[in-house]
Amino acid sequence: MTWSHPRGFDPMVACSRLWKEQTGVDIEWEKRSLQDFESFPVKQLAREYDLIVIDHPHVGQITAENCLAPLDISGRQPERDALLNGSVGQSYQSYRWQGRQWAFPIDTAAQVAAWRPDLLEQPPVAWDDVLTLARDGRILLPLRPPHTLMTFYTLSANMGSACVASKLGDLIDAASGEETFQLMREISSLIDPACFGMDPIAVLERMAAAYSTIAYSPLIYGYVNYAVQGFRPNLVAFADIPSAGTNGPVGSALGGTGIAVSAFSQERSLAIDFAYWVASGKVQRGTYASAGGQPGHADAWEDKIVNAATTDFYKATRRTLEAAWVRPRHNGYMDFQQAASERLNEGLCRTHDAAMVVDDLNRLFRLSLTR
Repeated sequence: MTWSHPRGFDPMVACSRLWKEQTGVDIEWEKRSLQDFESFPVKQLAREYDLIVIDHPHVGQITAENCLAPLDISGRQPERDALLNGSVGQSYQSYRWQGRQWAFPIDTAAQVAAWRPDLLEQPPVAWDDVLTLARDGRILLPLRPPHTLMTFYTLSANMGSACVASKLGDLIDAASGEETFQLMREISSLIDPACFGMDPIAVLERMAAAYSTIAYSPLIYGYVNYAVQGFRPNLVAFADIPSAGTNGPVGSALGGTGIAVSAFSQERSLAIDFAYWVASGKVQRGTYASAGGQPGHADAWEDKIVNAATTDFYKATRRTLEAAWVRPRHNGYMDFQQAASERLNEGLCRTHDAAMVVDDLNRLFRLSLTR
């Protein structure tokens, strides 16, 4: 099971076709919507599928539910060392929890910036320049849950106050959280209110559409497909995030996906073999990338051919990925992610007091830790 987008589905089908040629083992893939992918219970999927593409914040929950098979099996340490050495940023480590490896990264992403080279000479590098474009009506920002929270995470970390760094189990200290919320209030007041119902795909579709005048999105999960000439009427390029702080493009909320194996699979050994193979550098920079995937291995990110085919997508965003921030992963986090996103949207749309919103975020986060 994977997610319904050419970036998520097409490379898995292409790689499985090659796997069958090499091993005789047939793998059939099904797909769910992006919203389902972010929220559907992994335990239920694990009872129906041998191989599952997951998001790293699920690892605390799946560990508690015992629904995935650990991939750090004996005799394959050199292969895992190669995957670790090929990790873009903390992608590999993000699937490690309580001393075990629950998935291998096959797709690496973080919030980056998207821009139209035909409408801008270069993308902004400072947040003040982003606000200028927003006042001109040239920006969209995905704020559909959970992306509101992802933007809160990224801005907080970029300004030097990464979440979950405070005492007493809070998400963030009050002063820093209020500063981030005020930044989000300012930009959300300048953009189309429809952004509150838009995920990254919806924003990129608007940017790439014929006759679109949207030139930029400052914080959006990158989708390499839109950087390929001919994928849509207009090409969308990608860049490092603009800096709201003084440390450059740091603190972006890490995303991406990993390949995991069901603990209930009757073909666990074969499924694990495929997971090691599809996450390897050779496959990632070859069939996986050429089929429209967004690889999770550095061999692909550094490959000249892969970059040339994607308007230097990987080269242009690498600094952001290397300095990305890993979300909480404890059991109970996924419910918090949804609730916190909804609270942020309510606060932004109804102009709630920043201190009240941040207090609610901290309360929700402390509650999530009780699980």
